[in-house]
Amino acid sequence: MRIVAGKFGSRVIQAVEGNTTRPTTDKIKEAIFSRIGPYFDGGDMLDLFGGSGNVSFEAISRGMNTSLLCDQNGKAISTIKKNAASLDVQSQCTIWKMDYKKALQKACEEKRCFDLVYLDPPYKKQQIKSILEFLDDNNMVKEYGDVVCESLKEDEFPDLVGSLEKVKDVTYGITRITYYRKKG
Repeated sequence: MRIVAGKFGSRVIQAVEGNTTRPTTDKIKEAIFSRIGPYFDGGDMLDLFGGSGNVSFEAISRGMNTSLLCDQNGKAISTIKKNAASLDVQSQCTIWKMDYKKALQKACEEKRCFDLVYLDPPYKKQQIKSILEFLDDNNMVKEYGDVVCESLKEDEFPDLVGSLEKVKDVTYGITRITYYRKKG
């Protein structure tokens, strides 16, 4: 895996060993960042199913200030920490080893609010709609903030989840990327 663009463009990062995670491909990453804006002027990100940290490190490379990366898998957390150290972005990353429900609750209690949320849960354990509802109910997405959901191409999500409005839905092979934006 590599960082596609930004200050760390072409830098290689590690994948999580084994087959417990499914890395987002460079093609899909490039499409996502082309859609939401290829570069950022700061901002805070939530990567709820962090895996290797691939998408968060891409966002930081493209100008995002910080990322909260969460995963319950110890190998994933170890890989995230190694990748953050290799890019020297530890100060920009908060890394939590915990279940996504606990991570959402803790972020809510800390009154965190994000410009970008990336949701890529295990395909067979889809919980995106309930996560979108939690984010909206607890005002965790900033005005005009983006939520990007990666799922199986067969999965479909509502056009509106509270103040989160679906703005685009694209498939790449077996993968569907659904984009939401918080209405102003």
